[in-house]
Amino acid sequence: MAAFKPLDGQTTTESFQTALDALDVVGRWEWDAGLDRVRADAFVALVYNVDPVEAEEGVPLARYLNSIHANDRERVEDLIRRSAREGTPYLAEHRVTSVDGQTRWVLVRGRFSGDHVGRPRGGSGILLDITRMRMLEDIADEAAPYPEATPLEQAADHAIAAMYAISELGDAELKVRADALLMTLGRKLALQEVQDRHRHMN
Repeated sequence: MAAFKPLDGQTTTESFQTALDALDVVGRWEWDAGLDRVRADAFVALVYNVDPVEAEEGVPLARYLNSIHANDRERVEDLIRRSAREGTPYLAEHRVTSVDGQTRWVLVRGRFSGDHVGRPRGGSGILLDITRMRMLEDIADEAAPYPEATPLEQAADHAIAAMYAISELGDAELKVRADALLMTLGRKLALQEVQDRHRHMN
């Protein structure tokens, strides 16, 4: 299926940014590899040029991967495979073409699980749009290595792992509580990311 096109066909960068600003600063996603369905909120859908209604119901992972910048896609796919094989947290900065046709930078944090031979079974996580920060920094395309995880980042990684396990349990009340915790941690991570980048620029 083709990428999502707004009904009026006239989405501008300014109106898209207004729409993003009206949403949360953090997006959530979950992937069931067996069904090959990624379910995501409207924030993630718009950033990856996927129809938000379809994203809520679930679309193939390829729909998201196809929106990743060609120079970043192979690296991201390798990170997904490695995270599933090793059971390690997934952390990636990459470019994506959003619904307004613009290239945006995102920071994705999550966890993938694999079967006994390392094939992905699924995953879940959060996404931050860091385009404005990247524009201010004039950083080279290749992201610098990530420093050791802070306690906040470790808490987010554990919350992502818990969310994945709770999703498999099918307990709606636990899922709501875990989701609220993860979104709160995501907002704090976004704030930390802004503060860290401002420190590096000074």
